[in-house]
Amino acid sequence: MTVDKSVLTSLLKLSHTGPVRKELLAKDARVPIRTIDQTLRKLSQGSLLKEKKNTIEVSPNQRLIMAIYALKLGADFERVGSLLSWTEFESIAAKAFEANGYRVLRNFHFKHATKKREIDIVGLKKPLIVCVDCKQWKRGWRKAATVKAVEVQTERTEAFAKALPNYYQKARLEGWETAILIPTVLSLASGPYKFYNNVPIVPILQLQDFINGLPVHIHILKTFHQKRIKLNENLQRSS
Repeated sequence: MTVDKSVLTSLLKLSHTGPVRKELLAKDARVPIRTIDQTLRKLSQGSLLKEKKNTIEVSPNQRLIMAIYALKLGADFERVGSLLSWTEFESIAAKAFEANGYRVLRNFHFKHATKKREIDIVGLKKPLIVCVDCKQWKRGWRKAATVKAVEVQTERTEAFAKALPNYYQKARLEGWETAILIPTVLSLASGPYKFYNNVPIVPILQLQDFINGLPVHIHILKTFHQKRIKLNENLQRSS
């Protein structure tokens, strides 16, 4: 297990810029080529990578799964988190929503009560607007940090709900009768809470299950509602 953990960590480090040569991986992980071959065969059987002669290719999605596997083997949380770029983490989350028929707005900026705010990912599928804060938690889970993240994302989502009349066209909500906004925190791995104050804290490998279950479980989640009639009234007042 210790060898697997070392190889995975080195592979995460080296594959950030593209395919990795086995000799370089063996050098970085400080293990013999024979051991590298054995470990790679094991990982390739789990669809974590693709071998081509003496090089290893890893997709962004495989890198993420590899990182979570390394954590399960006891790799250092901060070390593994630092090897994943913010863009990788965010892109994989965005693709998951898009694959399920959501239109995705990334790094959405808005203003409410003179304060500027940003939501990492906004997933839109009538009538749902999932407001996602992506947390890599590079220093691991802490209960206080988790609570703070939920509180901030809840406040941010509520502000967006109130500001929505001013962003009706920018968010392309034409034809929507109502909008249900759901604050959500997305994490790299499982933490101390699955929910806090009815706000879901979703490990990224469980994101698909979360998206699938949204229509059924929305009644137990923290939500903010906005109606089209109110949107139109506010738009008329501001015009």
